[in-house]
Amino acid sequence: MTTTTGTAATTRAVGTAHTRVEGLAKVTGAARYAGEFPHPELAHGWLVLSTVARGRIRSVQDAPVLGMPGVLTVLHHGNAPRLERDYTVPLGQPDPALQLFQHDRIPYVGWPVALVVAETPEQAREAAEALVVAYHEEPHDVAFFAGRPGMYTPEGSAAQKGDLAAELAASTVVVDAEYTTPEEHHSPMEPHAATARWDGGRLEVLDSNQGSRFVADELAKLFSLDPGSVRVRSEHVGGGFGSKGTRPHSVLAVMAATVLHRPVRVVMTRRQMFSLVGYRSPTAQRVRLGADADGRLRALDHQAECLTSTVFEFIERSADFGRPVYDADAHHTTTRAVRLDLPTPTWMRAPGEAPGSFALESAFDELAEKCGIDPIELRLRNEPTVGPLSGLPFSSRNLRACFEEGARRFGWAGRDPRPGVRRDGRLLLGTGVAASAFPTLSAPSTAAVTAEADGTFTVRVTAMDIGTGARTALTQVAADALEVPPGRIRMRIADSDFGPAIIAGGSMGTRSWAWAIIAAARELRERLVPGGAIPSEGITARSDTSAAIGALAKKERHTFGAQFAEVAVDVTTGEVRVRRMLGIFAAGRIVNPLTARGQFIGAMTWGLSMALHEEAVRDQASGGLVGADLAGYHFAAHADVPEIEADWVDDPDPDDPVGIKGIGEIGIVGAAAAIANAVWHATGVRHRNLPIRPDRVLRAAEGALGA
Repeated sequence: MTTTTGTAATTRAVGTAHTRVEGLAKVTGAARYAGEFPHPELAHGWLVLSTVARGRIRSVQDAPVLGMPGVLTVLHHGNAPRLERDYTVPLGQPDPALQLFQHDRIPYVGWPVALVVAETPEQAREAAEALVVAYHEEPHDVAFFAGRPGMYTPEGSAAQKGDLAAELAASTVVVDAEYTTPEEHHSPMEPHAATARWDGGRLEVLDSNQGSRFVADELAKLFSLDPGSVRVRSEHVGGGFGSKGTRPHSVLAVMAATVLHRPVRVVMTRRQMFSLVGYRSPTAQRVRLGADADGRLRALDHQAECLTSTVFEFIERSADFGRPVYDADAHHTTTRAVRLDLPTPTWMRAPGEAPGSFALESAFDELAEKCGIDPIELRLRNEPTVGPLSGLPFSSRNLRACFEEGARRFGWAGRDPRPGVRRDGRLLLGTGVAASAFPTLSAPSTAAVTAEADGTFTVRVTAMDIGTGARTALTQVAADALEVPPGRIRMRIADSDFGPAIIAGGSMGTRSWAWAIIAAARELRERLVPGGAIPSEGITARSDTSAAIGALAKKERHTFGAQFAEVAVDVTTGEVRVRRMLGIFAAGRIVNPLTARGQFIGAMTWGLSMALHEEAVRDQASGGLVGADLAGYHFAAHADVPEIEADWVDDPDPDDPVGIKGIGEIGIVGAAAAIANAVWHATGVRHRNLPIRPDRVLRAAEGALGA
């Protein structure tokens, strides 16, 4: 067939609502996930995790287990292949937790100590539960609390300007308050799963992850393989939220497949995910705000504390949130950490910003109360014109528009600022507001676009769709770049063979991948001759955005938003019900309003869950979690989700080819604070510790009555 791009598409795809291109496959079951692909001679691995929080393995009594029906092998530190440990990864140093079965040390409860591999998952599980592992147990320390000994300041986690003590002393109004958030866990719908097999000297891995190329490169380094001999595919991923990087399941699937010379699948249980895939660290935060009588900030001091493991450092940088949001003469922010005998925390939707916004936005509400100024007006009075600490210009900053549009739609103007005056029968009603911000990031990526002889175009990019609708958004971007309808685009993603591309994380995936697709499409269009013939193998153009990303001018780049919430509080039962939420966001050009709105609403729902439900509790005696499952770990269900509305103001990034900024994280930022501020407005009692459980509401109400 003879074809070129032809005339421009009659309508632009970007900015219009499109149903997911893979939607039919998902609802009919045709879309397969990492744990669902059939393979001849497939074996199944089952993880065995430590039951002590600190110590050494004394023995793994595998002989009885090896005699059980169907058992093929038991891998542990005494017989496992050696892994490479002297390497680097693009995001920093490799995680030592991936050095599986390489030593006898136990750094926390839930550390992998063995993998039982059998013919069926049922046989593997039965054998794993029968395996006896003996330990030399040592004293452990898992206690996290504000100001505890051992806190240190990680490199790069502190920033400041101005004389804090002097500005606080000169302030007419001062807020000095402490806030806490608990340990929280991401539990994506699809468990972490990997299937590994060797095929003609090449390692093939089907994995549930957020960056196939990143996982492939790390597996190659761990097993001392040529990078070209490892292929990782993750075509459909049922949620990630920061938890699906290179994890033990994929390493052990490869290890077992290498030992047994047959395909091996490892799927984590829900309880295992609570130990092995990271979580959000609990935080203890102190915020000090000093202002003139008119609410202008003289001092902003945000000190946050978190935990990390003894194995690998990860810092929940909660104090970073306010750096681009508010200006002050003295602006100090620091996050400190303590190493404990616990699993390593990790990225979890809006890492740092989610807990940090709860503390700072709650403190701003307290300052508004003390100053007698409307909470929105107070925030707008402290809008910076340039980065408060960097001095750099903003790429764009439409936070004011978010507040103004949100206030209009929410009916903020009619709000009585006095707490505890609105009632609906025995229920106390209140409304609250908070600001949102999250960094706008981009990273080098590659893509290839092929003009096919049948008039279609095939796009290959190692992008990941972890449930966000990225595949559909990229199809729309490619259609506009090629000036053809979306139906002529075949989008192929999530295959490490397609070349380097950034992970799905940090709200930078679609922005970075779209940039690469546009660059390849532009080159392809230049090579196509109007009316010219397309050969049977097609014509392909490739791109690499490293130079373009590197040439970006230094600016403060962020998404912004305003969160509004109305709550009803029953002080006789302690129940808090969110009646409605509204989020207005300035998040760049919205590629697909349908899937974008779903992302915003999903994140806002998670913010509701953070405010009222989510709390993982550690047993100090064992070091393990109490109720490490979805029965013991509470989160928002359908009955908890009220009327939630999400929308946006026009805010294209002038430095991005499409104007994209990123939307994955911004929706959760500020949501918990808006709800907490609404609870104060309803009851007159401030809740500085999440979640706002019924027992805490009752105790607060009793305290208020006693006062």
